[in-house]
Amino acid sequence: MDHNDVLVERTGQLGHLILNRPAAMNALNHAMITAVAGALDEWENDPAVSTVLISGAGERGLCAGGDIVSIYHDARSGGDSSETFWRDEYHLNARIKRYPKPIVTLMDGVVLGGGVGISAHASHRIVTERSRIGMPETGIGFVPDVGGTWLLAHAPGELGVHAALTGAMFSGADAIAMGLAGHYVDSAVLPTLVAELAQREASAVVGRYGQVPPESALARQRWWIDEAYAPDDAGTILERLASMGDPAASAAGETIAGKSPTAVTVTLAALRRARLAGSLEEALNQEFRVSLRALRWPDFAEGIRAQLVDKDRNPAWQPATLSEVGSAVVAGAFADLGALELGLTAPHKSAVDGTASENTSPVNTAKGI
Repeated sequence: MDHNDVLVERTGQLGHLILNRPAAMNALNHAMITAVAGALDEWENDPAVSTVLISGAGERGLCAGGDIVSIYHDARSGGDSSETFWRDEYHLNARIKRYPKPIVTLMDGVVLGGGVGISAHASHRIVTERSRIGMPETGIGFVPDVGGTWLLAHAPGELGVHAALTGAMFSGADAIAMGLAGHYVDSAVLPTLVAELAQREASAVVGRYGQVPPESALARQRWWIDEAYAPDDAGTILERLASMGDPAASAAGETIAGKSPTAVTVTLAALRRARLAGSLEEALNQEFRVSLRALRWPDFAEGIRAQLVDKDRNPAWQPATLSEVGSAVVAGAFADLGALELGLTAPHKSAVDGTASENTSPVNTAKGI
């Protein structure tokens, strides 16, 4: 089962998956998605495995997202490898959410994009004082995916909309406030926690080392975030941010104004739709439609070029302003894909209720969660 980019280990009752591309901050490629999915398939019916752990190699973080440069070349060439990657990745995101055994994820260090997808749907999601978590897709002309629209749409108030449109990175305490994580643990005790998972039940171990998280700096700003991001029009949101009279609100507006107008507009629409979706699977189906459409937007290739290829940080967005993004572009992003539909369905409600998941709502306590 071992793959160079994913280490698959067994210790006691613990199945441990280690994302192993530290030089690339453990960015996910297709082989890694396949390796993780294969291990979950094998361990589901293995009575010797009681808990699954997902962590990242190196000191920088769990995972910096998908292998965006590969997607960039696919977008420029008109290929279909990104479609295959996303299809398998989104299936894995749903699989993690519905897995019948506890999955513990160490969201230590940097966790971005696809890293959120492989961790924030798990039953036991651990953050630390080193966690820096975000969905930065609007900065590369893309839209939050991997179930990110589902997670952010269900954050308290408009915190998720703020996170999605700005693409900012947030602390572990902020992630708990938004419902992207459930447990706050000091990074120094992670090795001990991992060792105990091989011998003891997951909730007992995580609860033993969990701490009350620090106050969320993001949650303190809800007084202006909820007001500013309430509209369904991105231009109106920018106007409200500018009029709040708060430096943080003004800075958020300036940040959003520098993102892809198309991505910002479609992201806002995707979040509003995800808030009404009946399940993670329904949101992932929607994200797959949007991702395939975004792959052909000029902004996607341009955003990756500016941020990750040429690194001039000066993208030329097309169109250049929010007011120029036509309603047809937004409608087209969500249009049915026909035979290419992702086709995920949520399990029957009784099966959903019977899982061991603890990640259905924001958690703000620690021990005994």
